[in-house]
Amino acid sequence: MTERSTDLAAIRTERIALVDLLDRVLADGVVITGDITLSIADVDLVTVSLRALVTSVSTLMESRESGR
Repeated sequence: MTERSTDLAAIRTERIALVDLLDRVLADGVVITGDITLSIADVDLVTVSLRALVTSVSTLMESRESGR
């Protein structure tokens, strides 16, 4: 198992506080994606694609400086 998968396994098996979870998300960052389609009578009228990056500013700046 990689270090990342063991972290995920630890999250699933133990109860953690919301503050700890938020700290982990901001330290590593997370990408949220989704698609919404509005259709009437099986005719797609509007499609919205959403992609959001949630991370802290310091983590973003560190990753930009290191070229990741």
